[in-house]
Amino acid sequence: MTASLDKKSTMASFNRAAGTYDTHDFLQREVGSRVLQQLDMLVVNPQRIADLGAGTGRFSRLLGRKFKKSKIYLVDFAIRMLVKARYNKKVKLFSRERYICGDMEALPIADGQIDLAFTSLALQWSQQLGLSFAEIRRVLSPGGLFLFATLGPDTLHELRSSFDSVSSIPHVNEFLDMHEVGDMLSGQGFSDPVLTTERIIVEYEDVMELMRDLKGIGASNVSRGGQKALMGKERLAGMIKAYEQLRRDNKIPATYEVIIGHAWALDRAKQTNNADHTFPLSRLKKR
Repeated sequence: MTASLDKKSTMASFNRAAGTYDTHDFLQREVGSRVLQQLDMLVVNPQRIADLGAGTGRFSRLLGRKFKKSKIYLVDFAIRMLVKARYNKKVKLFSRERYICGDMEALPIADGQIDLAFTSLALQWSQQLGLSFAEIRRVLSPGGLFLFATLGPDTLHELRSSFDSVSSIPHVNEFLDMHEVGDMLSGQGFSDPVLTTERIIVEYEDVMELMRDLKGIGASNVSRGGQKALMGKERLAGMIKAYEQLRRDNKIPATYEVIIGHAWALDRAKQTNNADHTFPLSRLKKR
């Protein structure tokens, strides 16, 4: 990222969104499901799983169903997300779930305690992605698996260019590309990283519907130096007018460049099946 993120603002945004997240997370559901698809070609039997950036716990629950004897650690730096996740699960006595309010850049987990680390669309909020990778590598046990998805630089390019037409201040966060992410993984000691990239196009009735969805999941521009005040009505109207020029088939497109991958906590290559795979270009209609 070209601008570092304001962590306090990021945390505040996700805390505010805890109550609305499950209504607006259709993209997160789609991407997280694709991350989990990687398990179909990998042989793992984890005893301890960490869902990093667990949000309201949707994928923690799916991982718990798949690995019925595993302990699940839900980690998120937004405490209200964890409260919502605990409510959604209706935790009972002797539950396998543990809830940890913590930062991926300083995980409150001992070395080598996790066999499977999962994170979907949370890494892009790291202030220092390399540090997050180092922490994930530290907590993984020997032979542990890391599954993830994050956003690439083409994400929301339509919104970015529309804002740029009316303002010189950045309004959309910037993200690293797949090669940079892969280099960081290798640099932090991960083995056999396999990464793919795809573009998912979500279609909206209008620009404000997109903006409501972004706000509803807590995704806002929290770059240091980014716009802090509300945009004036004139500039907002100008942005919408510019975006409207991109309307196709009576829909507003919003592109997400998604980087999906996995890597191993190995000293040398031991992966039994590391065949690359790709996903087709997707076009989603909001459900």
